[in-house]
Amino acid sequence: MMNNLFSIFDPSTNIFNLSLNWFSTFIGLLFIPFCFWTIPNRQFIFWNFILNKLHNEFKMLLGNNKLNKGSSFIFISLFSFILFNNFLGLFPYIFTSTSHLNISLSISLSLWLSFMLYGWINNYQHMFIHMIPQGTPSILMPFMVLIETISNIIRPGTLAVRLTANMIAGHLLLTLLSSTGNNMSFFLLFILIFLQILLLILESAVAVIQAYVISILSTLYSSEVN
Repeated sequence: MMNNLFSIFDPSTNIFNLSLNWFSTFIGLLFIPFCFWTIPNRQFIFWNFILNKLHNEFKMLLGNNKLNKGSSFIFISLFSFILFNNFLGLFPYIFTSTSHLNISLSISLSLWLSFMLYGWINNYQHMFIHMIPQGTPSILMPFMVLIETISNIIRPGTLAVRLTANMIAGHLLLTLLSSTGNNMSFFLLFILIFLQILLLILESAVAVIQAYVISILSTLYSSEVN
């Protein structure tokens, strides 16, 4: 039962030993270049409004440092990439790449490594100061350094596991509920379909929230090294 249940996350579709399910990661790119070949419509205006709001929020979190100019576009791209993959994974027969640690850990680990390398190479005094909060008693300083070091090391893992666990949990719940519909009466089946619709709405909200949370946390981690 457990193997069959988790097999929905298995990228098993392949031709010539090439896993084709991972190509679903690039489906979101089809939604981006609307502004280059069509007249701006409501979808483009709405998407542009969201990106402008995110740009202003990321710019506020990153501060007015000259080195941070243009950095908000990195996190906007990260938000768009995760959002498209989370949302498109809710459609039938589309592989959800963000439900695998291969994708989520690669994103979070590469961002975290770039932040840490930049901070320790160019601003190591600030990185040392950040390990000890202001007003910490001298006797607690070694423990605070240890705690801050551990919290910095586990950051990419927490980002990746948060995204992967939320994507897996919703899909598993939808799969479990749908598998019980074969032996139900018409009335119970109607209730099940209604619950599935509610869960799909909830999962759509989770897809947006998780993309926003990952991009915001990455922005906050970036602001700490400057």
